[in-house]
Amino acid sequence: MSKGLRLSERIGRLDYPIRKYNALARSLEEKGERVIYLNIGDPLKYDFQTPRELVEEAYKAMLENHNYYASSEGVKELQEAIAYKEKTWNRVEIEGRNVLVTSGVSEGINALFAALVDEGDRVLIPDPSYPLYINFADFYNADKVFYPMLEDEGWIPDVDGLRKLVDDRVKFIVINNPHNPTGAVYPRKVLKEILDIAAEWDIPVVSDEIYDALVFEGEFVSAASIASKDNVIIGLNGFSKTFLVTGWRLGYIYLKGPEEKVSQIRSAILGFLMTRLSAVTPLQVAVARFARRRPTFLEEVKRKMDERRRFTYKRLNEIPGFRMPVAPLGAFYAFPRVDVKMGDEEFARRLLVEEKVFVVYGSGFGPSGTNHVRLVYLPPIEVLEEAFNRIERFVRRSVGL
Repeated sequence: MSKGLRLSERIGRLDYPIRKYNALARSLEEKGERVIYLNIGDPLKYDFQTPRELVEEAYKAMLENHNYYASSEGVKELQEAIAYKEKTWNRVEIEGRNVLVTSGVSEGINALFAALVDEGDRVLIPDPSYPLYINFADFYNADKVFYPMLEDEGWIPDVDGLRKLVDDRVKFIVINNPHNPTGAVYPRKVLKEILDIAAEWDIPVVSDEIYDALVFEGEFVSAASIASKDNVIIGLNGFSKTFLVTGWRLGYIYLKGPEEKVSQIRSAILGFLMTRLSAVTPLQVAVARFARRRPTFLEEVKRKMDERRRFTYKRLNEIPGFRMPVAPLGAFYAFPRVDVKMGDEEFARRLLVEEKVFVVYGSGFGPSGTNHVRLVYLPPIEVLEEAFNRIERFVRRSVGL
């Protein structure tokens, strides 16, 4: 006799707040409503476009029949191009063989946890944090430990708070710079202090730098560029945001540090990546050719984003109950505190239903995200203005302001 279908216990641990209410948003659109999407960090959903010459390189690669399975570590030309990019963009010296090409940074995070984390291992992640670090810690039964960030100082890490959480059960420390969801950019001094703690305890640092070229104020410093010879750096990066190819799903992991440790980590991660064969071959070939050129299109991309960033910071602080002490300095997110008489998830859901503005509830990013929301400032100013007018109307109506 059948006992009925039983799903895995681990799948119930996954919760991705950024897309949680997609079905609700679609149902509203099917009824003829106009939803303003401020939930997903995808420039191509707005008025940004993939560089034409990169699209042409992809077409050319397909015509040249680069349509086969690639090596699991990635097309060699792309590995070398990534090493070149990291050297010229971020002053990071790595060897192409220590680059592993992934299907986006998302797969890279999964591979990292699968290869390095056993049940009960501790991983230190920022609070708030990109949800996949929370998700995969839960999925692999790790003990996720949130280290504090200082909101009033622009969400930079609290190094003293982090130091108190380190012990010999910590498998790695995650830093995310520029930071999702807050847009924080880590100061060089703070990065160096975290690296020194990691070296002292012989703990790898996972440095997620997917927004490396999208910094509007201050200086971006790659962790690997200032690491000591004793640090092990596991870099996570990709092309989705800076090359405007979110749907191509091309990311990478690079490794820097003592050869014996780097070799072991590389073998472990590659063992996982072999199980999915390879990332998409013709797109790897296209990006390999394109990545060695000077990205002249980025200046205009940054100009548009910066204008929208400044407008968003000013306008959100004009809405009753909203508070942002410091403007985001990088990426393309705002993470305001929302002090109203409802939980942040209820706020986000009701805002979508009642005013058709889709933002993400902050508690999905960790405990410090409670009473916050995350939104993107990617749309044109006129669309952002309409969204913020709807948000202000909702706040005034809902809490009687």
